Amino acid sequence: MIRIGTRKSALAIWQATQVKKHLEKLGETCILVPIESRGDQDLIQPLYAMGIQGIFTKSLDSALLSQTIDIAVHSLKDVPTKLPEGIKISACLKRGPAHDVVVYHPDFFDWNQNTVIGTGSLRRKAQWLRKYPQHNTENLRGNLQKRLEKLNASSWGGAIFAQAGLVRMDLLKENFSLLDWMIPAPAQGIIGVASLKKDTALSNVVQQLNCEETSLCAEVERTFLNTLEGGCTAPIGAYAFIKEQKLHFQGGLFSLDGKKAIEYQTETSLEQGPAIGKEAAIHILENGGAQLMQQIKSQLK
Repeated sequence: MIRIGTRKSALAIWQATQVKKHLEKLGETCILVPIESRGDQDLIQPLYAMGIQGIFTKSLDSALLSQTIDIAVHSLKDVPTKLPEGIKISACLKRGPAHDVVVYHPDFFDWNQNTVIGTGSLRRKAQWLRKYPQHNTENLRGNLQKRLEKLNASSWGGAIFAQAGLVRMDLLKENFSLLDWMIPAPAQGIIGVASLKKDTALSNVVQQLNCEETSLCAEVERTFLNTLEGGCTAPIGAYAFIKEQKLHFQGGLFSLDGKKAIEYQTETSLEQGPAIGKEAAIHILENGGAQLMQQIKSQLK
């Protein structure tokens, strides 16, 4: 019996259920074990104010290390790049949509008249303000349904969501636009499965769920994030994808108000792919990124 740890939100349960179905196809018997995370308990504070490193994953890490669960299923974008001692990501499922969308308020007219956008993400806020400097942002937290309810009850023009979550919950109706100009969060749209390093037999089973293309893109994006030392708090975007046997990458570091942006874009062979995340981050750090990171950290204190 494989005990699958998951957060309690509807989206997290959906993701864990996908892993359960895949494992059952391999002949395994599985059970879901929902666990509350601090990030789900405190829906008032902005994420960056909560010492965000692993805010959604710590409870699952503890359950894994104490062996009350056997594997943990995560939205990989929530997982810190430095994993706790003894834990590894054993599989990345095939990636869902990676980009963000804006969902409009029912009374939305246009962005000249509607000048408020809802988001709890520094990355989304910075990139939105870069494109719409005259706008204001409002903090938006909670599960998808709660955030959509809050949007509909607000006077905002819209709110920003990850496309993957809305698609998975069948909540993406016609009242939205794809933000393909916004660089997504590293590993956005990817479901990751964590297990204990010492449990090699189980890791080998879980590894059968791994999508190699997704895993490579996740590695590139998470290495980029790790090298910039952004954790989950700085406004950092990274997106890697494979097309015609080449790995394409774009990454960016933004000031909190969106006025400064240091971006990097490249493509390379698949063999060279794993090195690109670090190279891109170093390029950004050497071209003003180090100073910008210091400025962001001091502003967030």
